[in-house]
Amino acid sequence: MPLKQHNPALILIDLQKAFDNEAYWGGNRNNKNAEDNCVAILEKWRALQLPIFHIVHSSQNPESLLYESNVGFEIKDQLKPLASEPVIKKSVNSAFIGTDLKARLDKQNISHIVIVGLTTNHCVSTTTRMAGNYGYETYLISDATATFDRIGINGEHFDAELIHQTTLANLNNEFATVIKTEVLLDIL
Repeated sequence: MPLKQHNPALILIDLQKAFDNEAYWGGNRNNKNAEDNCVAILEKWRALQLPIFHIVHSSQNPESLLYESNVGFEIKDQLKPLASEPVIKKSVNSAFIGTDLKARLDKQNISHIVIVGLTTNHCVSTTTRMAGNYGYETYLISDATATFDRIGINGEHFDAELIHQTTLANLNNEFATVIKTEVLLDIL
């Protein structure tokens, strides 16, 4: 049965302008085409008239690029929501904590969700883990998410692609089914 028959929800996480400032987040962002893949998925979702939820991170720190009065809080231009598409604000890593996302999904009898966005090892990972724990049939789209380099606890450098791949490996077949954009569009 095609995925669209399950009325899956698309959850777009933190696709905000603040993440264009690579140096602020650790530099060397991987998967520079993630937003292009998100656009392709979003366009398909809109064409099929399936449920869409835009999640934005609203930092409580006025110095953060993700603070609401900063331009970095805005959703990237190519992924701006339509007036009919809900935008849910969160202030922690999970899109489920302190929001009504779960209530909205449950009210619409949604059992299948697809997750894309930024960043793989933070808000995407946390939301994916909670979605899996809540029992949603969850799909994480590997090439529609990205991350940045990190410095380890002993000062070692971890490359963004390594962080991305290990995060996906940790989530796959336990919290979600990890697939690429092309596969998602084929199974819809």
